[in-house]
Amino acid sequence: MRLLSFLTEIEKALQAESPAVDGGAWEAARMINFHQGMARLTLSPRLGNDFPGGAIFLQSFLLADGSQCLKANLQWQGATGSPVCAVYSTPKTHWKLEASQIASKWLEGPTAVVENTSGYAASDLQPLVAAMG
Repeated sequence: MRLLSFLTEIEKALQAESPAVDGGAWEAARMINFHQGMARLTLSPRLGNDFPGGAIFLQSFLLADGSQCLKANLQWQGATGSPVCAVYSTPKTHWKLEASQIASKWLEGPTAVVENTSGYAASDLQPLVAAMG
């Protein structure tokens, strides 16, 4: 599926699954760079409602086997975490369903931060590249 088409399907699913508000719950703004294979849908709450704002970032790229993958990074205003959803192109991929699932996940809002149970303090951790160098 093309990047713009997938972004449009996500936006349609957000509108369909959002609470009924005159004119919609959010003002949506799109930004697309076809050359880089990236897109952003920014959602700002309309005046008079208290819905959270945020954005959905999409990245389209080819995998080593030549198949397409779309990654969606979900972000909300004031949230620290941003989950990533990957959609892999297969003969059985239902793109509208995938877009609807991403929209639903965004509408659920940010998830709780996962507690570090490794026994190491976050300041003790370093990227793997730094550890190997």
